[in-house]
Order: sequence, then C-alpha cells, then structure tokens
Amino acid sequence: MPAFLHPGFLFLALVALFLPAPLVFCSLPVTLTLERAFPVKQGVEFAELRARDSARHRRILQSVGGVIDFPVDGTFNPMTVGLYFTTVKLGSPPKEFYVQLDTGSDILWVACNPCDDCPTSSGLNIQLNSFDPATSTTASVISCSSYTCSLAVEEAAADCSSDGSHCGYSFHYGDGSGTSGYYVKDMFYFDTVLKSSISNSSASIVFGCSNHQSADLTKPDKAVDGIFGFGKSRFSVTSQLSSLGMAPKIFSHCLSGSNAGGGIWVLGEIVAPNIVYTPLVSSQPHYNVNLESIAVNGQILPIDPAVFVTSSNQGTIIDSGTTLAYLAGGAYDPFVSAISDTVSQSARCLYSKGNPCYLISGSVEEIFPEVTLNFEGGATMVLRPVEYLLQEGYVDATELWCIGFQRVLDSSMTILGDLALRDKIFVYDMVNQRIGWTDYDCSLSVNVSETSGKGEFVNVGQLSVSSWSQNYTHHVLLAASIVAFLVHNCFWGEFVFL
Repeated sequence: MPAFLHPGFLFLALVALFLPAPLVFCSLPVTLTLERAFPVKQGVEFAELRARDSARHRRILQSVGGVIDFPVDGTFNPMTVGLYFTTVKLGSPPKEFYVQLDTGSDILWVACNPCDDCPTSSGLNIQLNSFDPATSTTASVISCSSYTCSLAVEEAAADCSSDGSHCGYSFHYGDGSGTSGYYVKDMFYFDTVLKSSISNSSASIVFGCSNHQSADLTKPDKAVDGIFGFGKSRFSVTSQLSSLGMAPKIFSHCLSGSNAGGGIWVLGEIVAPNIVYTPLVSSQPHYNVNLESIAVNGQILPIDPAVFVTSSNQGTIIDSGTTLAYLAGGAYDPFVSAISDTVSQSARCLYSKGNPCYLISGSVEEIFPEVTLNFEGGATMVLRPVEYLLQEGYVDATELWCIGFQRVLDSSMTILGDLALRDKIFVYDMVNQRIGWTDYDCSLSVNVSETSGKGEFVNVGQLSVSSWSQNYTHHVLLAASIVAFLVHNCFWGEFVFL
C-alpha cells in the first residue's frame, strides 16, 4: 500500500494541515523537484554516452539553519538517457531556470542575455530562459578588482576582462564544448523548514552568467538553461551557503534504480544502518577515494595496486553525475576477462560496437557474478550484475547484455557513475572527510537528519521520493515533525558549519 493511503498517514497529514504553526516544533528538509533531462524512450549509443561522460569528467570534481532536500525525478537508465536536472530561482523579481545537477563541477551558471550560440529551444519539453542582470534590482556584476574575483582567479576559475570591468570565466570540456561568461552576485531562492514552519528562504550568492556556449551545450535535444555544480570549490552554491552558516557540511543522495526512477538528494544526512565509510582524499579537488582492489566472485583480480594510487591524474572518483562507470586501463582487461571466464559456460561472448557483450537465455542475476570493490578502511561496495551490465537489446530473441564499465583511454582515472551508484545511499561527510554508502531501495522513503558532526542525530524524520507533489511532501514533513516531538521530545542539537 502506498504510504499516503495508510490511515495513520492520513491522520497525521490532517493534523499537520490544521495545527497552528506555533504548535509545529520540529523541522525537516523540504523539496526542490528534479526532472528527467531526456525523453525516457530515446535510445542512445554507447559512443554518445562516453562522449557526454568525457565532457563531464573535465568538469569533475548544502536551508537556513537546517536541512534542504532536493527530491530526484528521472531514471538512471543510460540507454534512455536518464539525466537529472532541477529548477532554481534567481534575481529580483525571481526568475526560474532549468539547470543540470552536477557533482562533477563547482559553479552554478545559467545562460544570460545576450548569449552567442546558446540554444533557444529544448527537446525536453521545457521553456528555456536567460538571465539579464540589468532587469534584476538586486544583481551586481563582480568586478575584476574585487576580492571575490581574486579568490576565483586563485582557484583558476576566473580571468579578468581586458578593461577590468568584469570577472570572467571560461570552462572547456573534453568533447570540445564549453561556456564562457562573467560572474554576478544576486539572490538565490529556496524553501526550508525552520523549527516551527516552512518558509521561503534566500541568500545572495555568486554564480556564472554565460554569454557563449559551444558544441553539445548548444544542441536542442540536450539543452537546459545551465549547470548546477555541487563540487567542493568555495564558489559552489553549497560552499557559499555553508560559509554563510545556512547549510550543513554534509550531503547525501539515493538514486532509484527502478524503471520509475526518482530518488532523494539531501543537504544533510540520510540516516540508515550498515553504512560503511572510506576516507576522502582531502588533497584532491574532487570526491576522490582510495580503491585498493576489485574481486569477482570473491577472487581478487590480478591488478597492480599502483593502478589505483591517487595523484593529480590518477585515482578513483565517486561522481553521481557520470552516466556510466570507467576503469583505468590497467584494471579494465582483468575485470572483463574475469567476467567472461565466469560466464563462459552460460553465455555467448561477443563484441557489440566495441563493447564486450554476452548473449544469455537465463536470468542475468543467476548467470553473472557479484563484483566487490574494496576501499581504504575496509569499506566494500558490492555490485550486482545489473550494476555493472547494461541490457542493450535482443539478438534473435536472446537478451544481449554488455559490460557498462568503460575503458579509460586518455587518463588513469577510475570513475564510479550512476550505473554503479544506484539503489545505494551515499553520504558525503565534509566534516569528517569521508564518504559512506549502503545498499537501499531508493524508491522508498529515507530517514534524514542533520548531525552536529559528533554523531548526534537532530530532526530525524522521513522523506519520500519526488513522485508526489511538493505540497504533499510539505504535509509529510510537518506530520513527521509532530511525531518526532511526541516520541523524542524534540531534542535540538547544535549546528556545525565549517
């Protein structure tokens, strides 16, 4: 039975709707809906997926006094191009923009007016917009002489215009696409729950104003208004909100692997048993972790450990923005050989468009082995067959499954994208410099919390996936607040910001 049809839920929802605001004592995250970036039934070639991921890898890489939630809509399935985006409101008066969510980049940028070669229409059934600082009463252009610009230059995220009038940027990606423009500061709007009520919140932040785009960024079938970077830079929105004391230094996501897709993205902590943690490599600008070995059917593969050692151009990155997954060259062949050897008696091996594939007549879960990724600190990530394989179609009514992990040709990076990350809770703990995960059905609700950084859970409640309306979610959160108060007496802990 769906949760919203349960009598207990209906009662709590009614209570939450009719109690006066001063009687609602607890706060929980609220929602910003994400939507599927591409049509569900649109087939895509491996080459195009690799090209898109290659572009993202060049970009690789937290609610006023509380937690913000970004419920996810869309699907992981790369064969249907299951990308995710959300809407943000910027400027005064507020204007809405569709932006692609990207943990592999740092800056929020949107198309500005005027803009050379920027798309004017989208195949995503969305209305594209452009930002114009001249029409916002609260906008200010970041000058080249400003302290903000000097910080951006230090991070190699800015350059100065020849006349010094504005602080510019230029981002170029591996597929030849790119964007350039200048930085502005203006109002960013979001909903939050602050102890007793849901409120509309805002903060003045720095973001990019794009007046030129190229290559894939200009294609109407993929067009959105910009990119929302969730990286570690001081100029990411999460870092800016954290520095203002408006967001925690921990965020989480749970991306559903079901055909219906969806999931939850939380600036705060998803609370679940059995989460295992591995340290972040703090010296790296991205979400790097130390992968130590790979096992197939429990047998460690003969891969030189040096293949996984972290450096400026080598190591392992967890990137929820990458569609597929990528193995460094020295790990790819042993991985594919082990899979092929294990299924040689039950599957016919062949290559399809350069990818190792298998024709099978039985259950993929019964034929193919589990893969285990072993990380520093003893943390393991177990991948089921459907988390490293993709069904590409049929040959003479026989299922064709292909290895979704791709060989990295131009670097020694190993990148774990949505193919491997789906149906797992991931917690990015910047306070303790670690990343944790556990298996989970991400079509279900999750418990969410903000922590003090010392292990105390605060404001624990449930969040549901974004297939329900935002109003519904608000009612769930208010009802859960009442339950939390009655059961836990609403013990409030401290907020910790770095």
